Amino acid sequence: MSAIQRRAVVFADLRGSTALYELLGNTDASQIVTETVDAISRRVPATGGLVVKTLGDGLMAVFPTAAQAVEAADQMHEEIDIVMRRRDALTGFTEARLQLQVCIALGETVEVSGDYFGDAVNVAARLLDHAGDNETLVTVEVLRALPLDSRDMFRSLDLVRLRGRVEPVEVHLLSRRGMDTAPTLVGGGPGMGLIGPESVVLTWGNKVKRFTAFNMPVVIGRAAASDMQVDDARVSRAHCRIDWIGATFQLSDLSINGTFVRFSSEDEVVSLRRGSCTLHGSGEVGLSGSPEDPGVAAMQFEVLHAPIRRDDEYDLLNPAPLPSRR
Repeated sequence: MSAIQRRAVVFADLRGSTALYELLGNTDASQIVTETVDAISRRVPATGGLVVKTLGDGLMAVFPTAAQAVEAADQMHEEIDIVMRRRDALTGFTEARLQLQVCIALGETVEVSGDYFGDAVNVAARLLDHAGDNETLVTVEVLRALPLDSRDMFRSLDLVRLRGRVEPVEVHLLSRRGMDTAPTLVGGGPGMGLIGPESVVLTWGNKVKRFTAFNMPVVIGRAAASDMQVDDARVSRAHCRIDWIGATFQLSDLSINGTFVRFSSEDEVVSLRRGSCTLHGSGEVGLSGSPEDPGVAAMQFEVLHAPIRRDDEYDLLNPAPLPSRR
């Protein structure tokens, strides 16, 4: 027998387990991963949901309402923070931390023998490809089903194309509870139009753009609708994204082939594969390969610390000097 039900579908996925196995070995790492999945699973019935199945490093769950699903996601993130702090205290290791991605879609589902199928299931599962570390992504249907006073916790990431799906999906990012994602105001008080302390300048070829906290998030990719378009066949349509989180610019990889960062002050190239890093100083971002490879599409960046006004204009003909490629 099958039953058609409107449900909020949640997929939660742990990332970073491979590095954990390398660091701690199979026995200890397996125990930590299992305990972590069990811990986040317990948050599902506690918020009114049902765990449909566990998926190695993650789980699938369904909820009667979008609000319950969002509350569960928030509690899952809190739970993994607790588990990682406990692990650090017991082992003395602070490396190879597990990261959690949660994606939620809302719609009609078909329940067959305890499993669930339908477009909402497919969308929630494939949204995981676009989630950064410790992020919760929801579809616009989830957002519209929430109480009005809950919707201001979300920021639009615009339309996202999912694997195997023709129509793009409107996606929104949940700001973690207690996390200040609002732009920092400096000087003069309300109405002065000053923001700070930073903006980020991106350069691709002859194209130079400056973005402030008010412009976040910034999507970088091959699609014409990208905030910073990099028209190169090797670049994904939505390749990476910059967010303003905790008074810093966070770069997150959204691509299949990865995003790579070289800071001017460092020789090492940071590899982001569905991971994130804080942008500081200046340097280069390689899209699908190391920026040191001359065949890779590399974009320059510089974080500026001078506060500016909302209506300041950036001189695109005489931009601030940016680091040259090696």
